Amino acid sequence: MTCTNPLASPLPSPWVVRFTPLVAACAPVLDVACGQGRHLRWFAGRGHPVTGVDRDAAAIAAAQTLGEAVQADIEGGPWPLAGRRFGAVVVTHYLWRPLLPTLLDSVADGGVLIYETFAAGNETVGKPSRADFLLRPAELLRLCGGPGWRVVAFEDGFLPRPDRFIQRIAAVRAGPRAPGAQAPERYPLQGLQPAP
Repeated sequence: MTCTNPLASPLPSPWVVRFTPLVAACAPVLDVACGQGRHLRWFAGRGHPVTGVDRDAAAIAAAQTLGEAVQADIEGGPWPLAGRRFGAVVVTHYLWRPLLPTLLDSVADGGVLIYETFAAGNETVGKPSRADFLLRPAELLRLCGGPGWRVVAFEDGFLPRPDRFIQRIAAVRAGPRAPGAQAPERYPLQGLQPAP
């Protein structure tokens, strides 16, 4: 029997897959620290124009066949996509706290932030183990808890095989409301698959 590491999988994250239906049809998608493009491939296959940013030249070379691929040091240099907004911003297994406000600002009105990375507690089971790379309890919830954001789903806990502590969120940035609209925007959960 062959065991695979889900963290090294070319398949999209189950969390990203689950909340893909929240992304408007044909809306542009940004994948931050995109690696070789597993989420770019997922969204491009669903008709979304995709943009990936990563500092690794080899990763960007692999991702450029899927859409726009930007090589940039987003920790040491300027944000290469200043002024641009996307229908979805996807981040998995990456954390650079100074970039968090920029990521929120990169989500268009009505767009969705889908974020999943390691959390406090992971230092007890493996890497990453430095606090700089681990979300604090409910940190993503606080990040998206301000006015203009609707948290659709949030999890903060432990996953086995491989053992890891994960925090993840799917949050929608409020868009302009139709004149006279009184009912809140509906973010359907039917058809969304639970993440493992």
